[in-house]
Amino acid sequence: MNRRRWIAATAGGLMYSGLRLKGNPLNSLLEKPGASSFGPDFTWGTATAAFQVEGATTADGKIPSIWDTFTARKKSIKDGSNATEACDFYHRYPKDLELARQIGGGAFRFSLAWTRIINADGSINQKGADHYSRLTDNCLSLGIEPWVTLYHWDLPQHLQDVGGWKNRSIVGHFTRYAEVCGTLLGDRVKNWMVLNEPLSFTSLGYLLGMHAPGKKGLASFLPAVHHAALCQADGARALRQTVQHANIGTCFSCSPVDPFRETEKDRAAAIRVDALVNRLFIEPALGMGYPVETLPVLTRMEKYFKKDDAERLAFDFDFVGLQNYFRLVCRHNALVPHIAASEVPATERTVPVNEMGFEINPEGMGRMIHKFDAYPGVRNVIVTENGVCVPDTVENGRVKDVARIAYLETYLAAILKAKKNGAKVNGYFAWSLLDNFEWAEGYRPRFGLVHVNYQTQERIIKDSGYWFRDFLKR
Repeated sequence: MNRRRWIAATAGGLMYSGLRLKGNPLNSLLEKPGASSFGPDFTWGTATAAFQVEGATTADGKIPSIWDTFTARKKSIKDGSNATEACDFYHRYPKDLELARQIGGGAFRFSLAWTRIINADGSINQKGADHYSRLTDNCLSLGIEPWVTLYHWDLPQHLQDVGGWKNRSIVGHFTRYAEVCGTLLGDRVKNWMVLNEPLSFTSLGYLLGMHAPGKKGLASFLPAVHHAALCQADGARALRQTVQHANIGTCFSCSPVDPFRETEKDRAAAIRVDALVNRLFIEPALGMGYPVETLPVLTRMEKYFKKDDAERLAFDFDFVGLQNYFRLVCRHNALVPHIAASEVPATERTVPVNEMGFEINPEGMGRMIHKFDAYPGVRNVIVTENGVCVPDTVENGRVKDVARIAYLETYLAAILKAKKNGAKVNGYFAWSLLDNFEWAEGYRPRFGLVHVNYQTQERIIKDSGYWFRDFLKR
């Protein structure tokens, strides 16, 4: 098994033949219109995540996270790098927020580092809390609406030392963290996301061992899933109680899943993978429970249930955040335990791919919007991440990333098409504002609208950043 089999934290584009063909029905939607075509209430912005951009990993009382520990291990990161400095956003955020303002959109998504806000003994780290208060105030002073993510993968190491997401005590710790953050920023922040891609951090971190904390096997994965799903709901309830007029969501990675061949076995394999990749966390949040009929192995989670857990998993979210980058194609594979399926890599299917080898499929974005919008309990859909990694080159102080522009054009067209076809989709955050530390991939994949020179910390708005700015003005 590898990362492509189940989920990838991020993806984007490199091979663009076919994405802008004259007859492509998606292109016609964006030949003239811009952001105004999506309506006046559509939210536009750019996104970041704390560990990927902040650096300053020991500044102002910050305690270690699982990613600080994981990056210190040899061969855990492909390029041998770490995020000790990253983009130094912790110190440079005033200028970076000015770049976000220049690019436009009116909203900025960032995550809070749990390890900056709460000390290992449970007390508040005032310096860390003050940093996020200043960051929020700076956003507002620039006319930027802050959208805050509670958890974007940087679990405190001291909690991992007692089991992390495997240990049910995480639910109480996370709920208190949510209460503290809501109290700290709730007078100014009204838009909240509880978890970022719970499938990614549980599968890659507790099943495959490819991300922090590097655990493997169902015995780690299944309790981690259940406790994350409980935190998803309990954290949202804590925000509801502490923040007046809050707009509360949570963010799911998602991918359309298709059979490699139109055979009964491949179709069944695709259905099983879809249950894992797309249904595992949304359905319990909607009060539907886990998709055990499709994936019987999930019945093993019953041993981690306590009284009233089934009801406790549910929460009436104001919106669902979708993060789609690629499509998955699967075939039946009896050798893979429990799911009897494996991915057919995009690089073997002669389709457009990104620098990391994942398929570019803008129609898939529309399919996922409609899939989640069709759930009766989903009230609103926001695309909380979407973007592409391409091998950017700086020439005479300019980054001519034509491929990224093509990607944005086609994916935004797919979103507009879904909206015109009746889907309740009302927001888009480009991933990402800055090139950044791309988890286990290190610094090679670049997703930013702004180029970062990691040696000098110089910033250059790419051509795609200017394109996005002009698109938002139309």
